[in-house]
Amino acid sequence: MDEDVYTRLKQEVPPKKIGAFISSALRAKLHPDTKTLDVAYRAARKERWRKELEDDWKHTEGEGWPK
Repeated sequence: MDEDVYTRLKQEVPPKKIGAFISSALRAKLHPDTKTLDVAYRAARKERWRKELEDDWKHTEGEGWPK
């Protein structure tokens, strides 16, 4: 780790929370695994506003519209 980054980290994060901070930062930068994505997609399917949006878009796919 660059020394200036480490210095700033020590200034802004309490010593006992540095490990958690680094883990959180790395987790945010790394792509989520398939299990995490699957859980998120399943939760999203249950959201009412998404269902309403899906219903609204059905009206744009009438006859004569390309599929």
